[in-house]
Amino acid sequence: MKYVLVTGGVVSGLGKGVTASSIGVLLKACGLRVTSIKIDPYLNTDAGTMSPFEHGEVFVLDDGGEVDLDLGNYERFIDVTLTRDNNITTGKIYQSVLNKERKGDYLGKTVQVVPHITDAIKEWIGSVAAIPVDGKEGPADVCVIELGGTVGDIESMPFIEALRQLSFTVGKENFCLVHVSLIPVLGVVGEQKTKPTQHSVRELRALGLTPHLLACRSAQPLLDSTKEKLSQFCHVPLENILSIHDVPNIWHVPLLLRNQNANEAILRQLNLLDIAVAPDLQEWTTRATKYDNLTTSVRIAMVGKYVGLQDSYLSVVKALLHACIACSLKPTIDWIAASDLEDESAHSSPDAHAAAWQTLKNASCVLVPGGFGDRGVGGMILAAKYARENNVPYLGICLGMQISVIEFARSILGWQNANSEEFDEKAANPVVIFMPEGSRTHMGNTMRLGSRRTLFQTPNCVTSKLYHNSKFVDERHRHRYEVNPNMIGALEDGGLKFVGRDETGERMEILELPGHPYYVGVQFHPEFKSRPGKPSAPFLGLILAATKQLEGYLKTSQNGS
Repeated sequence: MKYVLVTGGVVSGLGKGVTASSIGVLLKACGLRVTSIKIDPYLNTDAGTMSPFEHGEVFVLDDGGEVDLDLGNYERFIDVTLTRDNNITTGKIYQSVLNKERKGDYLGKTVQVVPHITDAIKEWIGSVAAIPVDGKEGPADVCVIELGGTVGDIESMPFIEALRQLSFTVGKENFCLVHVSLIPVLGVVGEQKTKPTQHSVRELRALGLTPHLLACRSAQPLLDSTKEKLSQFCHVPLENILSIHDVPNIWHVPLLLRNQNANEAILRQLNLLDIAVAPDLQEWTTRATKYDNLTTSVRIAMVGKYVGLQDSYLSVVKALLHACIACSLKPTIDWIAASDLEDESAHSSPDAHAAAWQTLKNASCVLVPGGFGDRGVGGMILAAKYARENNVPYLGICLGMQISVIEFARSILGWQNANSEEFDEKAANPVVIFMPEGSRTHMGNTMRLGSRRTLFQTPNCVTSKLYHNSKFVDERHRHRYEVNPNMIGALEDGGLKFVGRDETGERMEILELPGHPYYVGVQFHPEFKSRPGKPSAPFLGLILAATKQLEGYLKTSQNGS
């Protein structure tokens, strides 16, 4: 197995994930099979219980793993299906070592960070790297490892040491280190400063790792003089200093690396030049250029709880982008804090209330994404009601689907006390209930997670047609509440149709409102399987409906073209 390690220096948030993903794209374009691992040095076992405000979205995998959002980048860029073990955390490592200690596997020995924790890290990397993630048999050719955090962080030290040992064990022809660092420009001087990167590389070398390539993040392309200085003081060949400057969209990053011959530098270090082919990135070039040249946009109202940090809905944003590109449109996402739509907001912050409603009314479609807790629920219900009454295309995901059920029960069925048990445990009409298999005492890994099958109840529904007339669809889930199966009869008699159910027929997965241009709710998270060039069906339907192209698209697809 060949390894490419991507580390970061100076500051966090430089784009190590996009850089690692782009390296994967480049190597795959050279004819190699690629897998990925993300190392997160935090003590949490996984990302499942972390706040979206603090860490961005929780990405869900087919096997139910709740992982860092960078694994979403890997899946979208490299088009692979990863497992929960592809995300290594300090919590997982320590838990595995302590479980062995309790079983007596280390009997008589003092369990220490070195060698026991570091050995566990190396073993984990070796075993996960060998798991095929591209649907083919046998291990991949290259494993791209991203080390989260910044070099020098106390919490990442065991991983740095383990990776140092790994580089020595596998040999120099099987290990390539790419260090991502910042080249700031001080406003007063206007000069590209290399000193922060010099210090970062010095610290990395002091820990026993020497970078083979430097990926330098900057606003503008690196000057030749800057590259020469970095090469001289960081002991990295001049041709291996990569300029990763700001680009119009992230699809340019693999092209940026290719244009600087990063693939040759990596392949040379890994002794793979003989078996690799010239990188074929025509599809990426077309996609990046097409997006740059788009002029028409569509306004999408995103009504959510975590709009203060857009990474909280990263996969939703990417799914909207994929759908818009398929329709030759640029997405213009208007972020609306759901609480600003509520009546109480009209008194406490009237300007924000008026602006939120004006933004909602200016949008071509409305999307209510997933979330937990009761904050902002009133605003989401008002958004769903506005979309239903005014024939504005609406897509509700997970909580957004449950919101549409609550709104329909209150407004159409007249059940003023209709609610979810999540928000009111003693609701008179609990149209959304806690799932029987859920845990009320433990939060981590206790939801309905991962890929589950949804069976379409009728071939004539809009979503079935969007999924190319499939009889079923496998999508990823993350929820602990569901639509109350005892109230389905009354809801369907009122006009709401549950066109997708699980294999038991008891769990509601997809709802539609006949007669509406596009009013769809899905219990699953279709955004997690959206890919560039292969947009998610519910998102594509939303954008098509927003631009009044849905009916024509469905007729065309029904005719087999």
